[in-house]
Amino acid sequence: MDPSLYLDRGTWVHRLDPRTKMFLLLGMFALPFVFLNPLYQLAVLALVLFIGYLSQSLANLRRIWFILFMIIVVTPILWSIVGSGRTPLFLFVEREALLYGLSTAQRIVITVIAGMIFLSTTRNEEVAIGLVRLGIPYRFAFAVSTALRLVPTIVATGLTIGQAQRSRGLDLESGNIIQRIRKHLPLLVPVFVTTVRSTNVFSMALESKGFGARPGRTFFLHTAMSGRDALVLVAFVALLAGCVALRMAGYGGLEGFTR
Repeated sequence: MDPSLYLDRGTWVHRLDPRTKMFLLLGMFALPFVFLNPLYQLAVLALVLFIGYLSQSLANLRRIWFILFMIIVVTPILWSIVGSGRTPLFLFVEREALLYGLSTAQRIVITVIAGMIFLSTTRNEEVAIGLVRLGIPYRFAFAVSTALRLVPTIVATGLTIGQAQRSRGLDLESGNIIQRIRKHLPLLVPVFVTTVRSTNVFSMALESKGFGARPGRTFFLHTAMSGRDALVLVAFVALLAGCVALRMAGYGGLEGFTR
């Protein structure tokens, strides 16, 4: 399994400027918090999934389907317990608390899927260049890009160590989920040690190449805003403004819920 999330596709989402995709990501993070009603949240979720379909990046959701499933199941249950409303449903669960739990679960799912689409359509190098083009210091942009690259590296290291242990006869698949978690815990030690060693080698490589010796930077990749980027940004800003206007007009709320 390839630990990298980026999918090399030729869609129009991939061809957008990284700054445009960053603004869209921030907008997708803000849009779910405009509404409280889960029906309106469902429309936002459909929009995010449609963008993922257009970018051909929904295949990566298979990697996190269990996490998304647990969020959808556990979050409404927790809010049904800690929240309260005015309309009893069954036992101690009120209708407003259950609806708010569903809305909160959809918010989390939307932000996770939006982040997955961003990482599936944007290379780490484009993230660094986009941040620099926005006026962020290169050191910070490089740190963000390195952090995004470090996660797949750790996953790849874990997969390699797991395969090595299986070849030595270690059974990691049998038993229930608790037993399998216990079997995987000893693998964290070699993963941690390997990651620390790789980080040390990486820092020495940066020093040997004179990282930060000159304030000016040159980039192999060149990005530029085009008419497509402007059209997408204008359309999304109009959509966001329309959603805010709907919320201010009294739509998409959830009356009767108290924490």
